[in-house]
Amino acid sequence: MGAWSGAFCLAGRHSLLAISPKTRAKRTRCQTPSLLRGLIFGSDGRAMSPTHARGRRGQQCRYYVSQSVLKGSAADRPAIARISAAEIEGAVIAQVRGLLRQPEVVLGAWRAARASSPDMTEDEARLALERLDPLWEELFPAEQARIIRLLVDRVDIGAGGADVRLKLEGLASLARDLATPAESARAAA
Repeated sequence: MGAWSGAFCLAGRHSLLAISPKTRAKRTRCQTPSLLRGLIFGSDGRAMSPTHARGRRGQQCRYYVSQSVLKGSAADRPAIARISAAEIEGAVIAQVRGLLRQPEVVLGAWRAARASSPDMTEDEARLALERLDPLWEELFPAEQARIIRLLVDRVDIGAGGADVRLKLEGLASLARDLATPAESARAAA
């Protein structure tokens, strides 16, 4: 019985590995809560809620919809009533990844991180934040969502685009988390 059970697990693992990483990520993403839930706001200042619909081919299309639209208030419809979740989430991720390379953001993260890790250097903070960029695509969607929630305070959507506000304490926490074990041990000592 034990040998059969082990063979079953091995076969299950092989079938999982037979699926392309993109397909696995897409399936996981569909099962993961909306990345910007509670963080995205329309031009009227009200939260936008995640929703979905089925497309012509039966595929699920995800959106963020204005509360004005959901409550049927035609009088105060915002400039953008609904936005594709994939588009805005992709844009926010790209903007966050770009911001993590900005010298002033690295400096702010380093200053905030020094509160709990006084020995951390600015260079260590910069290197730690740089480590995230090449790893991003390898992270599970749930981990990507955790990092976005750690870093993003608010996303405001308007006719001019999206304005992403970061959390300074989240940047400091991320810099400490991404520091190498040797850097962390030296900072803790």
